[in-house]
Amino acid sequence: MPVYSEKVMEHFMNPRNVGEIENPDGIGEVGNPICGDMMTFYIKVKDNHLEDVKFKTFGCGAAIAVSSMTSEMAIGKTLDEAMKITPGTVATQLEGLPKNKLHCSNLGAQALRKAIEDYLNKNRAQGGGKND
Repeated sequence: MPVYSEKVMEHFMNPRNVGEIENPDGIGEVGNPICGDMMTFYIKVKDNHLEDVKFKTFGCGAAIAVSSMTSEMAIGKTLDEAMKITPGTVATQLEGLPKNKLHCSNLGAQALRKAIEDYLNKNRAQGGGKND
């Protein structure tokens, strides 16, 4: 059985920002068919900042902890800053993950990035930026 840091256990037992955002500005969904983890991130953007980030994750404790930490790291950041959140920075903030669970940290950063790309693509299609 993998050994998890206290930080991973805290985010698994008390995940932050769980749920959906009604009428999100962007949605990012990723999955790993090997382990069965699925993550969906929802974002609200205001003035080029992530005003809100929510997630729904189906997966192991590490996947839930990664989603929780990624959402906490992203809220309040500019889109550019949030795009710089990497699997490595998520794993570091969680004080490490067991080697066989590192793939989970990839999913959180990927889902967030997909949600931001979804937002950017929608705004390009509408002909410019959204300024609430």
